[in-house]
Amino acid sequence: MSTILAADALARRLYHAGCRRAFGMPGGEVLTLIDALEAAGIEFILCHHENAAGFMAEGGHHTDGAPAILVATVGPGAMNGVNVVANAEQDRVPLIVLTGCVDPDEAETYNHQVLDHRAVFAPITKATFTLTPGAAAVQADKAVRIATGGAGGRAGPVHVDVPISVADAPVTSEMVVRVDSAPGSIGRDALATARGWLAEAKRPIMLAGLDAVKDDAGAAIKAFCETRSIPLVTTYKAKGILDEAHPLALGGAGLSPKADKHLLPLFRAADLIILAGYDPIEMRPGWRGVWDPETQHVLDVAHDVNLHGMHGATLEVIAPVGATLDVIRADVDVPQVWDCGEVRAALKADFAAEDWGPGAVVDVCRHACPPGTIATADSGAHRILLSQMWDCDGPRGLLQSSGLCTMGCALPLALGVKRAAPDRAVVGFMGDAGFLMVAGELASAAALGLPVVFVVFVDRSLALIELKQRQRQMRNVGVDFGATDHAAVARAFGGYGVTVRDRAGLRVAMDTALKADTFTLIACEIDRKAYDGRI
Repeated sequence: MSTILAADALARRLYHAGCRRAFGMPGGEVLTLIDALEAAGIEFILCHHENAAGFMAEGGHHTDGAPAILVATVGPGAMNGVNVVANAEQDRVPLIVLTGCVDPDEAETYNHQVLDHRAVFAPITKATFTLTPGAAAVQADKAVRIATGGAGGRAGPVHVDVPISVADAPVTSEMVVRVDSAPGSIGRDALATARGWLAEAKRPIMLAGLDAVKDDAGAAIKAFCETRSIPLVTTYKAKGILDEAHPLALGGAGLSPKADKHLLPLFRAADLIILAGYDPIEMRPGWRGVWDPETQHVLDVAHDVNLHGMHGATLEVIAPVGATLDVIRADVDVPQVWDCGEVRAALKADFAAEDWGPGAVVDVCRHACPPGTIATADSGAHRILLSQMWDCDGPRGLLQSSGLCTMGCALPLALGVKRAAPDRAVVGFMGDAGFLMVAGELASAAALGLPVVFVVFVDRSLALIELKQRQRQMRNVGVDFGATDHAAVARAFGGYGVTVRDRAGLRVAMDTALKADTFTLIACEIDRKAYDGRI
């Protein structure tokens, strides 16, 4: 076997896993690693903050399916990435976090920027390693398999600390790529039980989540639901797994009390609840203990056992979602059951757009965007409204932070998506506060030449928090801020910027932006209390 550097062994394994891009900021401690990534065929993309770099990497993952890669240097670089790593853990993103570190011998007599990276990342990752010369290839293989869920359970972040001397250390070029064992499947007795429930059900309903998206279970879910006209509700991250124009699609759920008043009664009245890859980490407390497995049949098909306690199940199956649904519905000849068309119509009516406001912004943008558009959403009131109003025609059509719900993600997510899918229309939605957290990444948009459309809801307030303050009759403290010319900021970074205050202006701006040769920021000025009664 030939001899290569440990950094090369790591980079080649990541390339074999499908990785073609890594995002981050360099430092002297990761120069060998960055060089190895480029040599292996993985482009290193310079960003302006490690947290944004991680979200750009995630955007690429949602587009091409490969693990995301974040590269950060020692100390402050690694610490800047803590937020996005925590997000990857809660949002089930296979993020490989590569950090440089000072050699152990050096750290005994030198403490500048030295801290225990692994101790910081351990609580928010699935695993953390320190690369060693003798096991670099094996460690890289483990990191990929654990991050992607190939070693069992759900996907998530894995941290690899790379000492300076180890990156440059010679190792054998042994490539370790194990073939995963056959995935789990539903047992014979459980299959008979599930088929019996399906045959007898008069009021079945399905709730699909992130695990179903990972399994590409859309076709299976569509066929299963159409078997008996079973209505489908999804979590926000599973929106579009069934085209939301389909009459059985009741849209996303999890954050909006306004939507919950229509959806929760359906689950309480159902006699069969099928949880298809449903991960309740996206849901708020209103979805805790909604159904009763003692009096309702609840079939839970998931990637991992229920340790969250958010809900119970009558029958739990740890197996691929699509294949399990296909085998359950096979040879089950049943008539059509309840019609939830009135609920679908009521949801559409409750979230109808106003003449001007946040709903109008979503409405105009959705109609302007072509089929296949990928949208990203930041955290805040606009995300709740957008997730109810933005109909997705396919999975991964609306990307957001649903587990951690962190601000500042929409802009870098959109950049990562566009880099991986240059032919898709990409629109990033964010509040003005979230935009100001990551405005510097407009420099990345300009440098990469990415014609992304950024839509900013400008109300000069942390609208969702301000709304909660008023609901609790508390003083207005720490939620309002001054005016910023967001369009001018965009122009200063080399993009197009425009401010709009009505539907007509937004239509023109969107049509122009979708044809532009660089990024466009559209600042939509809305009333400070525009979300009242909307979510």
